[in-house]
Amino acid sequence: MSRVLLISTYELGAQPLGLAWTSGELSEAGHEVRTCDVAVEPWPEKDIEWAEAVAFSVPMHTALRLALGALARVRRTRPRVPVAFYGLYAPVAAQTGELKDGDCAVAGESKGTLLRWLADHGASTRRFETTVDRGPARLVKDTMASPKRDGLPSLSSYARLVGGGAERLVATVEASRGCNHQCRHCPVPVVYGGRSRAVPADLVLSDIDALVGLGATHIHFSDPDFFNRPTHAIEIARSLHERHPEASFDATIKVSHLLRHKDAVAELARLGLAFVVSAFESTSGRVLERLDKGHSADDCATAVALLRSHGVEIRPSYLPFTPWTRRDDVVSILDFVARHDLIWNVDPVQYSIRLLIPPGSLVLEADDPDVKAAVTGFDPDQLGYAWAARDALLDELQFAISARVERAAESSESLDATYKAVRAIVFEALGRSDPGAPDPIAPLGPPQKERLRLSEPWFCCAEPTGIQLTSVIAR
Repeated sequence: MSRVLLISTYELGAQPLGLAWTSGELSEAGHEVRTCDVAVEPWPEKDIEWAEAVAFSVPMHTALRLALGALARVRRTRPRVPVAFYGLYAPVAAQTGELKDGDCAVAGESKGTLLRWLADHGASTRRFETTVDRGPARLVKDTMASPKRDGLPSLSSYARLVGGGAERLVATVEASRGCNHQCRHCPVPVVYGGRSRAVPADLVLSDIDALVGLGATHIHFSDPDFFNRPTHAIEIARSLHERHPEASFDATIKVSHLLRHKDAVAELARLGLAFVVSAFESTSGRVLERLDKGHSADDCATAVALLRSHGVEIRPSYLPFTPWTRRDDVVSILDFVARHDLIWNVDPVQYSIRLLIPPGSLVLEADDPDVKAAVTGFDPDQLGYAWAARDALLDELQFAISARVERAAESSESLDATYKAVRAIVFEALGRSDPGAPDPIAPLGPPQKERLRLSEPWFCCAEPTGIQLTSVIAR
C-alpha cells in the first residue's frame, strides 16, 4: 500500500469532489491518503515529503493550468515522486510533455487506473500511461466507495449561497457523471462520448446527510446537466426535501431540458430549487448551430419566463467570442441580458469568455471552414489550440473586456456598474454610439438583493486569473 497525496488547485469555489471521491476510493483499497486544496490551504511541504505518490485533480481548464504550476513546485523538492493527473483535463495534461515514465493521466472513471498505477508505481519498467475510462454504463453502489471528506477544509472555506439578506453554507455533490449531449465546445463529451452515468441515490443522499450535519443548508449539484437523467434527479430532489425540508439546492440544466420537462421544473421549484445555471452561450442562431446547443435565443427567453413563473431565477453562462462571432453578436448578448432583466443574474466574467479548443475537442472534428481559418496551431502554454478571429477587433475587444471584468471582480464592483462599463467598452471599440440598454420586459425578476447566487463568480470555461496563477506558486 502507498502513501498518496491528492492535490486540488481549483474546483469553482467548492469543497473539491475530485478529492473527496478519490480519497474514499483509495482509502477503501488500503492506501494511506492525505489531501490538500491549495486554492484555500497553504502549500503542503511536509505532505509532499511524506508522499510516495502525488495525484492532481484536474476537472477543468483552470485547474490544469494551476496544477502544472503546482507540479513544477513538487518536482523541485521531489523530482522522482510518481505523479498522476485525473479528471476531464487529464488527457490534455498528457500532451504537455510534463509527465514522464512512471506517471499516469486518466480521465473518466479513474478508480481502477489509479489503483493499478499505485500497485506498480515503483516498477522501474513502468511507462507513462494515459487513459480515458468511461466506465460501466451504470455506476453500481457496491463498486463505489463513499466520498471521504475527512481532512478537507471546512465548508466555511468555500463559496456560500448569498442573497435574500443572508449567507448559507453550501455543500457540493453530484447525482450523475458525464452528459448525454455532445455540445462541440464542451470537454465532457470528449471523455464520456455522449453518455451519462447515475451515481447511486443512496450514496448521494448519505453524502448530503453528512454535509447537512456539518452545517450545509444549500446543496449545489455539480452534474454537467441535472436532467440528463430526469427521473433519477427528481427522485433525489424528493428525498432531499423529505430528509432536509429546510435545505435549498441549485443545478445546471440545459435550455432544451427545461422546456421539455416543464412539469419536473415545477416540482423542483416546490422542492426547494433556488436557481438554475444554464448555458445560453449566444443569441446568434449561427453560433448556437455551430456549437450544437439545440436551442435558440427565443428558447432562452422562454426558459427565463418558465422559471420565473415558479419563483426561480436562471443564471446564464455565455460564450461570446468564437470563430463564428460577429460584431453585432456581442451587442445582441448585452441587449438580451438587459431586456430580460438578467443584469443581476450574469456574472461579468461571462461577457469575456473566449472559446477554448483543447486537444480532442469536437470543434476540430467537423470540416468547418471558419475553424480552419481561425486555428493557428497548438499552444502548449495555453493547453489548447490557439485561434484568431477573422475580425481582429473582436480579439482586441475580448482582451479589453476580460481585463475590465477581472478588475471588477477584485474590487467587488456592483454587477450593474460592470455591465455599463462593458457596454461602454463594446460601443467604443465598434465606433458606435450606444443607444442605451433596452428596457426590461415582463416577467421581471425580484429585487437584486433577493436574487440567490453562489459567491464564487469564476467559471470553468474562463482562463485562470493572474491572481490564481500567482497564488499557487506563492502560497
